Amino acid sequence: METSPLLVVGEIIVDFTIARPGADCKLRLGGIVHAARGLWACGMSYAVAAVCPRYLLEQARGYLKSHGCVDFVWLGEVMGGPNVVVIGDATEVSHQGYQDLLREEKSVKIHDVTNSIRKYTEVLVFPGSFDLAAIKEFFSAETRFSFDIAYDAQDFSVLEGFAEHINAIIISTSSPLFMSKGSDDIALMLKEARRLDPEIFLLKENRGGSRIFNFKTDEVDHVPAQLSSTVNSVGVGDVYSAVMVGFGTGQWKEAAWRGAMAATAYSLTTYPDDFRRDVVRSLKLSFEELRDLGGTILPWHERPLFPIYLAAPDFSYMDKPEVDRAVDALRYHNFVVRRPIQENGELPLGSDPALLQNTFLSDVALLHECKAVFAVPLARDPGTLVEVGMALARSQPVITFDPRNENNNTMILGGSATYSDDLDVCLNGLFVAISKLWMSRP
Repeated sequence: METSPLLVVGEIIVDFTIARPGADCKLRLGGIVHAARGLWACGMSYAVAAVCPRYLLEQARGYLKSHGCVDFVWLGEVMGGPNVVVIGDATEVSHQGYQDLLREEKSVKIHDVTNSIRKYTEVLVFPGSFDLAAIKEFFSAETRFSFDIAYDAQDFSVLEGFAEHINAIIISTSSPLFMSKGSDDIALMLKEARRLDPEIFLLKENRGGSRIFNFKTDEVDHVPAQLSSTVNSVGVGDVYSAVMVGFGTGQWKEAAWRGAMAATAYSLTTYPDDFRRDVVRSLKLSFEELRDLGGTILPWHERPLFPIYLAAPDFSYMDKPEVDRAVDALRYHNFVVRRPIQENGELPLGSDPALLQNTFLSDVALLHECKAVFAVPLARDPGTLVEVGMALARSQPVITFDPRNENNNTMILGGSATYSDDLDVCLNGLFVAISKLWMSRP
């Protein structure tokens, strides 16, 4: 029997990514269009119920039709704002700096579309600036819903009206809801989600993979991340959610792996045809072959157990934006960063030898407490290079971020687990190194 198309509900947004060194600015349709691209690439039948400004309506309708959308419904009109989001960092090295233009002036008028969407029985909703309760009445009692509640839900109460009609609840570690409810301990968040009686709960953990909690079987499965150089991470999570839900219930484990693979392909290009080509290739793999590819697994809540020693000229008097950016990135990904200069003191020039010796011993003791070293050797700082050497002698993994290309010598290149002038590459290297430590734990 032919299945009904998956209906994707949410806002259509214009993504504008600011130009950065080595990357041009990028303007493209975003919001649920990212999810639509994922379904199109997989050859899945889908429809869209879109909330968008009037000026985007015909462009969005035409674009989606050319990318496999079988039905386009204008669910609601955005007024007072252009629905344009400015993105500071498309690679998600740290906070991406999203700015929703005129967000304080924005409002949404929901249209009565009951006759247009009541026929859909499988629905994926990306909550936004619209009232979820107002759209529920448009669907039948047989409709099953999945929700990706990444950014526009303050708590799980917004889903209470859909309880017992939910297939999947999906959330990301970058979500404010996750940070307020589950960052320290996932148990409370799982308890609140379970009250809504979904089949599964998916936690996307960025470069550390994801975890799928099956509430019907009480199984937990880790889905690894396939790490590569990120071209653009915007919309990657939406693709993951759409492809997973598109594969449907009854095979959630495989569906999550398929979604993760599609998300990886989406992060490698902003050109839809190239993305589709890569997805089609991955779909030819059996589930067993897909699992054999492995990948990186490092759960969010395990990362603080592996403190990172910052080897860098972290002095207050230095101009060190690269060091500060690295620290922000490590903390964003929930690593505990140990900064010896801040913890053990910054010594002035000409300090007493006894004080120097004491500080040296304190720094060495701190190095021994850490599981890995993240080095940023600006200006060939001798202290940083000594710390790298000591870590290598202890067989601690060393990630060297050399943004000014000042230290590409044999010992640093050969000794570092990862060496690069690209912070994205270094973060991937750190995840791989710590993942190996986590997976080899007793």
